[in-house]
Amino acid sequence: MNHLLDAPKLNSPYTLKINSTQNEPVECLDPKAIRSLLALMDQHAVNGGAACHWGGPSAIAEFLSCIHEIMFRETDWYNHYNFVNDIGHAENALYAVKALYGYGGLNFESLKGFRSIDSKLTGHGESHLYPEGVLMSNGPLGSAFPQAQGLAMSDKLSNNKRVTITLISDGACMEGEAKEAMAAVPGLFQKGMINPFLLVISDNKTKLSGRIHDAFSMQPTFDSLKALGWNIMTLEQGHDLEKTYQATQKAISASQNSPTVLWMKTVKGQGIKATQDSDSGGHGFPLKKADGKIAAFIDELWDQKAPDDFKNWANELNAITVDKKSGPAKEKMQVGVSKALIELKNEGLPIISISSDLQGSTGLKPFHQEFPKASIDIGIAESNMVSVAAGFSKNDYIPVVDTFAAFGITKGNLPLIMASLSSSPMICVFSHTGFQDAADGASHQSLTYFSALASIPNVEIIAPANSDDTYRLMKHFVKKQHQDKLKNHAKSYVFFLGRETFIPSFEKNDNDIETDQLLFEGKDGLIIATGALVHEALKARELLSAQGKNYGIINHRHLNTFKSSVYEKWINDHQGNILTLEDHQVNHGIGASLTHKIMTQTNAKINSIKSLGVKGIFGQSAYTATELYKKHGLDAKSIAQNILE
Repeated sequence: MNHLLDAPKLNSPYTLKINSTQNEPVECLDPKAIRSLLALMDQHAVNGGAACHWGGPSAIAEFLSCIHEIMFRETDWYNHYNFVNDIGHAENALYAVKALYGYGGLNFESLKGFRSIDSKLTGHGESHLYPEGVLMSNGPLGSAFPQAQGLAMSDKLSNNKRVTITLISDGACMEGEAKEAMAAVPGLFQKGMINPFLLVISDNKTKLSGRIHDAFSMQPTFDSLKALGWNIMTLEQGHDLEKTYQATQKAISASQNSPTVLWMKTVKGQGIKATQDSDSGGHGFPLKKADGKIAAFIDELWDQKAPDDFKNWANELNAITVDKKSGPAKEKMQVGVSKALIELKNEGLPIISISSDLQGSTGLKPFHQEFPKASIDIGIAESNMVSVAAGFSKNDYIPVVDTFAAFGITKGNLPLIMASLSSSPMICVFSHTGFQDAADGASHQSLTYFSALASIPNVEIIAPANSDDTYRLMKHFVKKQHQDKLKNHAKSYVFFLGRETFIPSFEKNDNDIETDQLLFEGKDGLIIATGALVHEALKARELLSAQGKNYGIINHRHLNTFKSSVYEKWINDHQGNILTLEDHQVNHGIGASLTHKIMTQTNAKINSIKSLGVKGIFGQSAYTATELYKKHGLDAKSIAQNILE
C-alpha cells in the first residue's frame, strides 16, 4: 500500500530559473541549498555521536532538484511516478529536498533530528518508519532496484500508466542483484510485462575505499546495457542544472518506448574542494564533532555568500562545545583483527585478505597496508567475495573475508553454504552486529546474525567482546584452521564484531580459548551475554551489587559450540538462575539455542531462565547503540530491573 503524500507547491526562497526542453522557464531548487541542508543535518548527527554520509548525496543534488520539479507538477504525483532511491546512504539528500518543499510538514527544524532515535529521518530510507516519504526501503546497495521492477510489473498488470524511476550509484551496479535486474528489465519490456522504466545512474567513479579505476571501472558494464536492450542516454555534465533537467525530461519521454538508462556523470563530494579531491569523495561527512568548521563549510558551498538562514544555523552549531572524554581508554574490537593476522602472516601462514570495499571499517585496512600483494578488494560484491574465498581455500590459502554483518549473513549466506559443501573453509569478519550499527538504521542492523548462520555445517560462530578478545580468538582459530586443513577436517570461523569502542581487555585469566569465559563469579545467578552486550552485563552486575545481589558474568563468545561439563558447573555454582542477553531477535536467537543445550545436554539444576533480546521488530536509527539498548530493555538498568522483578 502506498502512503505517499500530495505534492506541495514550491514556495522556497532558494530556487534557480532554467529552461526546459521546450524552452519554457522552470523554477527548481538551488542545489547549493540542498547541499547546505545536507551538511547542517549531518553536523547535528555527528555532534550526537553518529556517522553520516556526504559525498554520495552531494553528487545527486542537481538531479534531485530536477526530478522533484518534474514529478511534483502533478499533485497526485504518486499516481504518475514510482520514485525509488537505491542509493540508501544518500537518503539525507531527499530529506533536504522534502524540507525545502515543506513536504508533509517537514522543515529545517525536522532535519536537526536526522539519525536520532526520536526521528523518522533515519540513516537510510525506511518505509516502515517513514511511509509517507519512502516508497521502498533501501540501504544495502543494489537491493531497491530489483524491488522497483516489481512495482513496474505490477503497474503493468494493473493497467496504469505509471513510470518507474530508480536512482542508483555506480558502485551499487557491481552488486549481483542489480546486474540481474539490468538483465531482466529489457526482456520484460519486450514481452509487454513491465511499465516504462527509467534507471538513473550516478556515475561518480568512487567506492568507499577510493576512486574506481582499472579493473573496477564500470564503463564496460554500462556499455553492455545497450546490448541487453536498454536505451542509453548519457549526461556528461551532471552538475549543470539546466542540462540535467532537460536530459531527465528526455529520458522520461524515451522510457515510454524502451527501458532507458540516464547515465549521469557526477562528482562525489561536489561543492567542497577537499571532498571533491579526496580518494573517497568524502563518503563520510568530513567534519568532526563540534569542531567549529561548519560555518566555513557552508560559506564554501556558496562561494562565501551563504544566505543568512544557513549562515546563522551554522554559527549556532559552531558555538557548541563538547567536554573531553574521561575514564578508561577504549578502542574498537577491529584493532585485534589485523594485529593477529599481521603476526600470523609474518609467521608464514598463507593468509589472503579478500574484501568488498569495507576493509577500512572492519579492521582489515592495516593488513592491506602491510601486505598489499596478499590483499584483494573484489568490489562492492559480497556474494562474489565469499565465493572467491572458497576457491582460494581449495588451493590451500587461508582466505579472510570481511564486510558488515548485515551483508555477510544475507548476500554471503548461500556462498558460505556452498563453500562448506566444497570443504573450502575460510575466516569471516562480519562487523557492526546488531544495534552496534546504530546510526545507519534497520537495514544495517543484523538482528538475525546468529540464526542466519548457526546451523550451517562446519561453520563456527565467534563473538568477541573487545579488541584483546578478538586478537586472541583470531590468532588461535586461524592457526587451528590451518592445522586442521592439513588433516582435511577444517571449519570456517565467522567472527561477529561490534562497532563502537570498549575497554580493550577484561584482564582476566582465560585458560581455555575454545570455550566461553567466566568473567566474574557470583552466588545468586548468571548473566550470559554476547559481544558488545557483555559490557552492559558488567554494568548491570554493579547495579545488582548495590541491591545486595551477586551475579556472575559469562562472556558467551562461542555461539554454536558448547562444553556441557563447564556450563553444568557454572550453573550449579550460581543457584541455577540464568539470564541470557543478546542484541538479536529472541525468536530462534542466541539465548534460545544456549538454554536448549543447557536443558538437553547437561544435568544442571535449573531454577529460572530469562532471555532478553529483540522482540520481533526491526530496529531504527539512533546516535548510539546505548539508546537502542535502552529502548529494547537491553541496557544495564533494564537488565538489573528484570532480575530484581
